[in-house]
Amino acid sequence: MKSVKIEIKWALIFVAMMLLWMLIEKLSGLHDAHIDKHAIFTNFIAIPAIVIFVFALLDKRKNFYGGVMTYKQGFISGLIITVIVALFSPLVQYIISAIISPNYFMNVIHYTVAQGHLTPT
Repeated sequence: MKSVKIEIKWALIFVAMMLLWMLIEKLSGLHDAHIDKHAIFTNFIAIPAIVIFVFALLDKRKNFYGGVMTYKQGFISGLIITVIVALFSPLVQYIISAIISPNYFMNVIHYTVAQGHLTPT
């Protein structure tokens, strides 16, 4: 357990960042009033996601491996973080869909129909 303590910490930081990002998207109107811009701005989540993984690997290298980490050790550490985040994904998606932005899917449907990309059934 001690060997994955750092990965668990950074996975939880990643999950918190995802929830915060979705809250910011909702509050900025990207889930309703400015849904036409959502597809562009949602891609910027890659920036904090990459930063979190870099900090996680730097933390692991410094505090677990004593400043020297092989590519394999870094890969395994990143993989562990990814698996933990994936395990939390259903809960995160539920929180986003039920609490943060419950009308998001309906708004996307209305927008795509209005744009003529889909037809209502």
